[in-house]
Amino acid sequence: MQMLELEEWRYHAYENTKLYKKRTKSLHDARLRGPKGFQVGDRVLLYNSRLKLFPGKLRSRWSGPFTVTQVFPYGTIEIANLQTKPFKVNDQRLKLYLGDEVERAELVVELADP
Repeated sequence: MQMLELEEWRYHAYENTKLYKKRTKSLHDARLRGPKGFQVGDRVLLYNSRLKLFPGKLRSRWSGPFTVTQVFPYGTIEIANLQTKPFKVNDQRLKLYLGDEVERAELVVELADP
C-alpha cells in the first residue's frame, strides 16, 4: 500500500513541475521584448556598461548620439558618428535619441508705455 501511495505522490509532483514550467515559460515569453525596429538614419544613444561606479557616478551611462548606418538580422546594428568608424552593437544597448526633435516656441510680447 505504501508503494502505491509513493508512486501517486511522485506522479503528482511530476505533474506539478510540468505545470510550473509551463506557467513560468508563458510569463517569461510575455516579458520578452521584440526587436526595437531601428531604421537606417535613426539617431541613437549607446549604453556604456563599463563605466566605473565612483569616477563621475552621476555621469550618464549613455553616450552619443550615433547614427544607424546598417541594420543586420538578429538584432545587430551598425552605428557611427563623426569621430568614430562604423562598428556593430546589439540593439539592446541602444535607445532612440530624441534630443534634436524638441522645438522651442518663442513668445514675444511687446509692452506699450501708458
